[in-house]
Amino acid sequence: MFADLVATSATVTSTSSRSAKVTALADLLSRLAADEVPIAVSTLTGTPRQGKVGVGWRSAFRVDVPPAATPSLTVLHVDAALDALAATSGTGSGATRAALLADLFGRATSEEGDFLRRLLVGELRQGALAGVMADAVAKASQTSVAAVRRAAMFAGDLPTAALAAMTGGAAALESFELRPLHPVQPMLAASSASASDAVALFEQSSVEWKLDGIRLQVHRAGDDVRAFTRNLNDVTAQLPSLVALTRSLPADSFVLDGEAVAADVRFFDCLAVDAVSLVDRPLLERLDALERVAAPWRVPGIVTNDASAAEAFLERALESGHEGVMVKDAASPYEAGRRGASWRKVKPVRTLDLVVLAVEWGSGRRTGWLSNLHLGARGPNGELLMVGKTFKGMTDEMLRWQTETFQSMRTEEKGHVVFVRPEIVVEIALDGVQVSTRYPGGIGLRFARVKRYRLDKTAADADSIDDVRALLPRT
Repeated sequence: MFADLVATSATVTSTSSRSAKVTALADLLSRLAADEVPIAVSTLTGTPRQGKVGVGWRSAFRVDVPPAATPSLTVLHVDAALDALAATSGTGSGATRAALLADLFGRATSEEGDFLRRLLVGELRQGALAGVMADAVAKASQTSVAAVRRAAMFAGDLPTAALAAMTGGAAALESFELRPLHPVQPMLAASSASASDAVALFEQSSVEWKLDGIRLQVHRAGDDVRAFTRNLNDVTAQLPSLVALTRSLPADSFVLDGEAVAADVRFFDCLAVDAVSLVDRPLLERLDALERVAAPWRVPGIVTNDASAAEAFLERALESGHEGVMVKDAASPYEAGRRGASWRKVKPVRTLDLVVLAVEWGSGRRTGWLSNLHLGARGPNGELLMVGKTFKGMTDEMLRWQTETFQSMRTEEKGHVVFVRPEIVVEIALDGVQVSTRYPGGIGLRFARVKRYRLDKTAADADSIDDVRALLPRT
């Protein structure tokens, strides 16, 4: 029953204990039929299996039908309703969508309706992040968390790996492997205050320019080429010059990780070459492969364990117009997500990727425009913790864009503050951070200003409260 899923969500929301969250989720997973597993995993991590289904805040919260007295919906009923909503388009779609929503909410209890509304508008923040869910899948299927995460990396999503774990156990998880032309979840980086701090973490480090571009994963198998963003969206058709370049490289099959900067591309990792997966190999071996495949298009870097050499390389990167360096454990394998912090980003002009929680109406010259941003970082249990505000660094074009965009995303308005769905990520430059009791995160930004909006990122990609705290001055 869908009510079981909603009750589990309530249990997860009510506790700050990670082990209690994992236990509740694992108990639910163990009671699901196979076709319900990917639906439940997607839903409880805050994103319907269908993605966005064309239902905004206004549509979801203004459905005026009485709730059902007793539960009758099943997980499959709800999934079918979302399929129908996602398929609705064209002339008359508004009326059709309204009718579908009325039918769905009319069959939902009050608790189920509240859950569905928050799910549809991206407000289901309950602490069941992918990391917690991966632990729950491992517990319910009696497999290792490492195996679940690895399968999710190769599958491109956790629901697919969860279905395999629950139906086939460890053997099914082991069947996932890197396949050219199929996107892999990317490895991400934590932050360090300086190059010397980062180098001190590892026995040996690869120190590389940090390019200010868009993450790209490039696949080739024969003449077939695919390019994917960090969100695993296929952008091949938009990059014909990249396709031509990829076909010119001296290997028939490979997977490269890199950055697109304007019309150029540079690569910093090689995940596979000539049908051989390298994700479990040390970074140094992967860099050797990258040198063989794409040396002219490789991101410049050095391998060192010397702090002064790393700082000198950082200075040269800044002089060349780049925003900093990446410092990577030379012995590290390629793993999706932030686990282990084997990659560290160092940006002396410090920047953070934060989520817009609310926007204030401007005054004076900015009257009529949404101006002052409320900024949040990811908390340990999936919540977003406010860490500051800023109205600096905005061009007129940016003010026009955010006024239009955030009005369409409003959830409520209190006085001059417009609260919005927490979906938009903005890159914030700052001079530092300080302890503050003013904000829920317990920390405040110093001289924060907008650098750019990161529409290639989701709220799950934003920096964590620990990343923000890492910038605190050392005592």
